[in-house]
Amino acid sequence: MERPSLQRYAWLSIGAAIATIILKTTAFLLTGSVGLLSDAAESLVNLAGAIVALIMLTIAARPADESHAHGHSKAEYFSSGIEGVLILIAAVTIAYAAIQRLFDPQPLADVGIGIIVAIAASAINFFVARVLLKAGKKYDSITLEADAKHLMTDVWTSVGVIGGVAAVAITGWVRLDPIIALLVAANIVWTAIGLLRRSVAGLMDASLPVDEQAIVVKVLDGYKAQGVEYHALRTRQAAAQRFVSFHFLVPGSWTVQHGHAVLEEIENEICRALPGATVTAHLEPLEDPGSFEDKGPNHAHH
Repeated sequence: MERPSLQRYAWLSIGAAIATIILKTTAFLLTGSVGLLSDAAESLVNLAGAIVALIMLTIAARPADESHAHGHSKAEYFSSGIEGVLILIAAVTIAYAAIQRLFDPQPLADVGIGIIVAIAASAINFFVARVLLKAGKKYDSITLEADAKHLMTDVWTSVGVIGGVAAVAITGWVRLDPIIALLVAANIVWTAIGLLRRSVAGLMDASLPVDEQAIVVKVLDGYKAQGVEYHALRTRQAAAQRFVSFHFLVPGSWTVQHGHAVLEEIENEICRALPGATVTAHLEPLEDPGSFEDKGPNHAHH
């Protein structure tokens, strides 16, 4: 399946981030709550992340060329990696503001109107996150998924912050506001670490997830009854692209035509089970002991 351009989703994300930054900053200015300030800071990160996502989706959408034979889809891992770093920076900034406020508590003003404005911002984020997550899963885009999860984190953060601001207004316990801001910061750090780990795994050519590897093995094992063997199975993933390679050992009495026909069948079956897969197989005779040697991924096949 050819992926349609995903840039429109990044533009949606950029628009939502700008709208929520304006709304949350307004809520902070009305109330003076560092909790709401932390919430606005998170939206600033969303904006940076959405801009990075747009750049990376534009690059990743480029077709393969002479110097990038496997396409440009790995650019998406840079996007989620940069986003992870940006979130960490936001978390540190929020924590700094919150700790200062802990030692110097301030009463909150205009809480009612501030909360209404913050709820409106969260509603925008919730709607956009749902749209992005659906598109991310449908088109297998780590960038859109990362952006959507990021926005959902923001929604839950906002729910906590709004609840906290309301509690401060009701109980008059002013220190609750910076405590909530610190919890927001901790939550953001957790999101960032997850994104960074996933990005590094992608850039380091991690294998396909275990369940997807099992699908490939199941397909290959299904052909063993025909007297064939396989080995040197390798997989890797680059965003929506999956790469599968293996050596396929057939009886020496088979014609090349027959061996090739069976391989075609296997490759088609793997591609049906794993959309977006590129399958590379190396046909070898079962009787030759050299066929069972695995010379490693850098070995050039003849």
